[in-house]
Amino acid sequence: MPKPTFHLRIISPQQLLLDTEVESLSSKNLQGPFDILPQHANFITLIENTPIVVRVPGQKPQTFSFPLAIIMATENKVNIYTYIQPNLDKKS
Repeated sequence: MPKPTFHLRIISPQQLLLDTEVESLSSKNLQGPFDILPQHANFITLIENTPIVVRVPGQKPQTFSFPLAIIMATENKVNIYTYIQPNLDKKS
């Protein structure tokens, strides 16, 4: 029997970084470490320069780190909103 999952999207203005079903997500905010599991209560938090560990079924955990991210959980879906500085080639 498969483990319960929830839908996770990691979104920046530039691109959709991840869009998949996951078993859990772990990180740390100003109040301390936390985990998000399937059917989590509504939740929103700000994450600054802290790893976000995502566990996709059948894969090794993936770690994402952003200078700033908002994590929002609602209705068994989690969205992580972040901004990724685009690489701009400097022309001299």
